[in-house]
Amino acid sequence: MSVNDVRRTGFDADGAPVDATIVSRARAVRLLSCDVDGVLTDGRIFVDDEGRETKAFHALDGVGLKRLMAAGIAVAWITGSASASVAHRARVLGVLHLSRGADDKLAPWEAIRATLGIEPSACAHIGDDLPDIPVMRACGLAATVPHAPGEVKRHAHYVTRLGGGHGAVRELAELILAARGAA
Repeated sequence: MSVNDVRRTGFDADGAPVDATIVSRARAVRLLSCDVDGVLTDGRIFVDDEGRETKAFHALDGVGLKRLMAAGIAVAWITGSASASVAHRARVLGVLHLSRGADDKLAPWEAIRATLGIEPSACAHIGDDLPDIPVMRACGLAATVPHAPGEVKRHAHYVTRLGGGHGAVRELAELILAARGAA
């Protein structure tokens, strides 16, 4: 079954049911904001002897983000990390909206969506930890990953099957694109 069937049948590419409310929320998305550590990465942070930080990003997520942007959906990264590797990866992918070192993620999210003129109900956010909850509560489609704490999962409309750093963002991107009929 293809991801195009999500809109028509309510099932995803693997045949798992997708709630009609989630499909409806996904269809409205014009902005996807993502946490980085634990969502676009598996949450591990590598630090070398010189104190340089590196992260591992999954290529599947990068393709998913590029597909969203090609479909006219804005993408933003809002992270507590100040790592240069985050800025580099965002630049490589063409992510124009990046907020690093954000302990309070709601303020930069509000600024980004206001600048773009997008209502909260047309926004999706995927995060994996407590600082993501205010954005998850404010947006139209809140998503998280399987390893997120229960408190975060309680605020999510959708929990990906794939883990952070292992294609979770691609899974969400495919759901959004399929719901919009753009997959």
